[in-house]
Amino acid sequence: MPANKKYLSSPLQRFAKISAGLVGGYLIAVSLHMLLMQWWDASGALITLQFGGFILWAVLLILAFLSKNGWKIWAAYLLLSLFFTGLVYLGKIGIL
Repeated sequence: MPANKKYLSSPLQRFAKISAGLVGGYLIAVSLHMLLMQWWDASGALITLQFGGFILWAVLLILAFLSKNGWKIWAAYLLLSLFFTGLVYLGKIGIL
């Protein structure tokens, strides 16, 4: 039995969701763990990135597919990764 067309997203939206989940989820996971490495022991954060980063990436990938609009997910993921990267930068120059 084929799927009902009204529940399927367009090919462009599908591409946006897949790419946001794959690339955006990875950017958030890495930038968050870079922030953790700044505050805690770097070797411990690297081990955490191997396991916890994959779990975080998988959750963010699933969340991207639950959204109706892939471009909004891209915007949210980019804003989150820029926020974490900005905190890393502020920590490196000594403000945080």
